[in-house]
Parts: sequence; structure tokens; C-alpha cells
Amino acid sequence: MKKKRLDRNLKWGFQFFPYYQMRVDMEEFHGLACLIRMTDGDIIHWTLPRAGRVPVAGSGMVWLELIPDGQHRMITAKYLPEKRVSLWYVDVMESFEFDSDGVAVYEDKYLDVYFTPQGDVVTDDRDELDAAFRSGELTRAQYEAALEEGEAILKELCTDISATEAWCGRILACVEERIAGGLLPMEKDPAVLGMHR
Repeated sequence: MKKKRLDRNLKWGFQFFPYYQMRVDMEEFHGLACLIRMTDGDIIHWTLPRAGRVPVAGSGMVWLELIPDGQHRMITAKYLPEKRVSLWYVDVMESFEFDSDGVAVYEDKYLDVYFTPQGDVVTDDRDELDAAFRSGELTRAQYEAALEEGEAILKELCTDISATEAWCGRILACVEERIAGGLLPMEKDPAVLGMHR
């Protein structure tokens, strides 16, 4: 399984964007919440059947990333500048830990679900999950747990997408309130071991 940092500094090259990471405990959510503010860059689009051209990254957008306690998923809500979600991307994961600089890192378990407010719902990379099981990289228990988590994501987040958007909006408001209260972007210098400036 590949390890992926929540600051997205490798695949997406977001290492120069402000990245905030915090524990959130509120009525609707208990877990790790991270936020990336995109201060630059051309808009990148995906094309989907119902939503059409969907912006997924670029200047003015914000990614809210959530790892809920007791679940094996990493939810990314991709917000447009006007605070509407353009797309959710949910990675099924094995576990998460923290890098030497304090940034959260999760083990990607291949299976993904992404969906839009317009009703696009896609389960992706099942072939990669199957291949990892066949090769022996994943045990039967890990494989079946990934499939179960994928089904739970579809049921819990994709059945009522407007409720999912409202839920994410409340978490985003909590995160932004913490930032407005003085939480600074995480320092990327490993010497600070994840402490905030």
C-alpha cells in the first residue's frame, strides 16, 4: 500500500500552499481535519457525466480533508471559492500516522469513491484492489474490509448528497473558526516536529 501525505506535497505538488491540521471534536465529527488553501495555479478540471466540467484544484479553491475516528476513509471535499463543493473524493485507507514533521500520512487501500452534488457517483480502482489481493499484498481480511468500507461510504455519504454537503460545511466552518482564532499553517521544517509557528 502506498503512503500519502495529507499536505499532498508529492503527487499534487501543493507544498507551497498553506496547510492546516487539527483534531476536531464536535457533535457531527470527531477526528482529524486538514485544510489546504490553494493560493495559485490554473484550474484543473475533470469531466463527469452529470456535472460536466468539474474544477478539482486551482487558485482560490480549498480542500477539506477528514479522517473520522473509527473509520477507514479519508474524505476530501473540494471547495470552490464561493464555498460550494465541486467534488468529494474518498480514499479507503488502512491506517494513518504522522511523518517526522507532524504531517498526517495514510496508507491508501486502493479503492476510492468520488461523487458530485449533481449526482455522479463513481467507485474507482477496484481493479487495483483486486490485483493487490491476488498478489498477496493484502490479506483476505484486508480485502474484505476495503470492500465493506467502500459500501459504507456509498451508503453514508452518497445516499443524501445534500446532507453530506451540509455536514462538511459545518466542519469547514469549525476549521475556519480555529484558523481565524490564530492557528497558523503547519511549519514544514522537520525540526519543529509538527508544532505550529
